[in-house]
Order: sequence, then structure tokens, then C-alpha cells
Amino acid sequence: MIHFTRTILDNGLTVICNPDKSTPFVSVNILYKVGSRNEQEDKTGFAHLFEHLMFGGSQHIKDYDHHVQSAGGDSNAYTTNDLTNYYITIPANNLETALWLESDRMAGLDFSQHTLDVQKQVVIEEFKQRYLNNPYGDIWLKLRPLAYQIHPYRWATIGISPEHIEKATLDDVRNFFHRFYAPDNAIIAISGNIETNKTLKLVRKWFGDIPAANTPLQQIPTEPEQQTARRLIIPNNNVPADAIYKVFHMGGRNSKNFYACDIISDILSNGQSSRLYINLVKNNRLFSGIDAYISGDADPGLFIFSGKLSEGTSIEQAEQAIDHEIEKFIEDSISGHEIEKVINKTEARIAYSEINYQNKASNLAFFEFLGDINLINTEGKCYSRLTTDTIKQTARQIFRKENSSTLYYLKK
Repeated sequence: MIHFTRTILDNGLTVICNPDKSTPFVSVNILYKVGSRNEQEDKTGFAHLFEHLMFGGSQHIKDYDHHVQSAGGDSNAYTTNDLTNYYITIPANNLETALWLESDRMAGLDFSQHTLDVQKQVVIEEFKQRYLNNPYGDIWLKLRPLAYQIHPYRWATIGISPEHIEKATLDDVRNFFHRFYAPDNAIIAISGNIETNKTLKLVRKWFGDIPAANTPLQQIPTEPEQQTARRLIIPNNNVPADAIYKVFHMGGRNSKNFYACDIISDILSNGQSSRLYINLVKNNRLFSGIDAYISGDADPGLFIFSGKLSEGTSIEQAEQAIDHEIEKFIEDSISGHEIEKVINKTEARIAYSEINYQNKASNLAFFEFLGDINLINTEGKCYSRLTTDTIKQTARQIFRKENSSTLYYLKK
């Protein structure tokens, strides 16, 4: 059982404290409720751009990393479709240094043209290297707009095009910052060798006078139910093997559908005893590798099959093989042992994540973002309650042809 306190300051900042005396360190995790789904269609990639800008210095602290490292700490960040997360791991006696650094850049980021130009170039180079000039790198740039027609999940966190970042102005980034980087749009979770009352006092000292943005709640468009199967063929790619991606719409992170889909993906594809590996890689050698996994998005996401074809396997054979495994999963019986094995692995993974103070800080912030922080202690039960009937029903519901989008990514 993870014990924590949850406090909301007058300016709307949510503060989660989890004392853990087993470590001399502390993890300060700040989650901002802004990801690529909050962007405008003609200004994509901004959430990810800000992940870089936040390390470019604030009005009073020009070298953020220098102060973190001088205090014996380490910091990093990541951006998803739903959120942007920043975290510092630091010796517990330097907790106030971490709070000072994070509060200063929340209160006043350095919006110089030089800093913006430098970080824009970094992001554009990342776009080119990871997505445009990397084998298979642009698959999700093609697959997302195939699967989504309305919802902003139709573009990746990197954005639709480097041009959107190239054209970003100081006014654009200022507006984005003041809209989303505010205490009432943030969650700070602190886990480690702390005393709750002293920690709350420090958080109030450094964050309490930062004004709320009071930004109106954004209405994210709902993706309509897909009625017709979609297909896209991308020929003549500079890749070593043909690839196939087949995705199905599924429930969001807060839905019961999520937990069933997570277990289905593990039964199909987790490890060398999984169905897809044994049948399609080991025995029939149709694929050199194949995976089934879920996107885990807050809003309704995707159940994904992805595979690299073995030499001599046609793309039609590959798709038929995937379809056959899906049909067998729906029609054939699933043993209680098979489900129990996967659920036990999942519960063990959850339990293991509760040991590490860094994971606890991240998970506490994430579950608070989802709207149910108590999932930190109860999520295992969401898996253990699953039955064979529930899993079968979920598979029939999502693995419908008209609910699928398929991408053929063919080599030259």
C-alpha cells in the first residue's frame, strides 16, 4: 500500500506527497496537462518543442542543468499525446533546490529569440533524423491520419511537419506557455525521503504566489466510430524488409476495455511463449518479428499489430496470418492458466513499480491526471477481476474488420 497526501493550493496546483524513508533521495515530478492533442492543427509539435524550451533557462536561472548537477541531481522530461512530464532526482537534503528550479521556470521562462531559434533547430533536426531519415521512422506519420479522422491523435507528438516548428514565433510560444504552463494545469508529485508538512511548506513557498491561468477547459473532438476498413500502401521505401501495421480502435486509459486489451496483447505477444511468436515466427517463419500492443492513450486509443516480414513472405500472406490468429483468439478457448499467467506477470510488474520512488512519483502524478489517484493502489484489482468471458467479448468488440486500419510499408 502506497501512502500519500493530496493537497490543492489556492492557485490550483495539485501537490502529492509520498514519504519513503528507504532512500536518501527524492524525486520531484511535475506533470503539465498538455500534450500534442491540445495543439492546433496548423501549429503542431508545440508541446514537444516546449519540452526543449523548458531546459533553455528561465528569466532568473540561465543554466538549469548546471544547478541540477551541482546539487547532485539528474533531470529529464518526455512528451506524449496527452501530457508533458518533467522530473528531477536529487539528494533529499537538496529538495528545495529542485523546487526553486521548477517554480522559476513555471513562473517565467526565458523567451528570447536566440533560445527559441536554438531549440527550434534541435527539434527540426530530431524530426529529420528520427522520423524522415530513419528506416520505418515515418510509419506513424502515415498511420495516425489513417486511423484518426477528427481527433488530434491523428498527428504524432513531433508534429505533422517540421514547417510548423520553423514558423513558430515568439508570440506563438508565449501564448502556448501562458495557456498551459500554469499551476492550475499542473500536478507535482514528490516521493522519497521527505516529511510531508515540511515539503508542503516548501512547495507553498516556491509555487504558492504563481498566478493561475484560469484557462477554459479545452473541448477535444471525439473520434466517430469507424464504419469501414481503411488501407494504405506505401511502396519503395529504403528499408530491409516489408512491414505491416494493423490497428483497431479501443477504449481509453480509464475504460474497462483498456485492461482487457492489455491482457489480450500480452497473451498474443508477450515473450517467446506467446501465440504470435510461436505460430508466426518460430513455427511458420512468416515474420522475423511481430508484436501486439496498445497505445495506452487517455482518450480512446489503438490496439496495434506490427510485424517485419521474413524473406519470401508476401504482404498478403502476412496479413492473412495475423487475421487467422485473431480469429483463433476469438473462436478458440482460452485456458485459465494462460490468463492467470499473464495477469500474474502484470500484477508483479505493478508491484515492482511501487518499490522505486521515481516510479511512484511518476505514477502518482499520472493517476491524478487520469482522475483517480487511488489507482496507484487498486489497479491490480482491475486486472484480477477480468474473466475469460470479458476478454472474449472485448476481442469480438474491437477486432472487427470495419474497425481496422492497415498499412503496408514495402521495401524497394
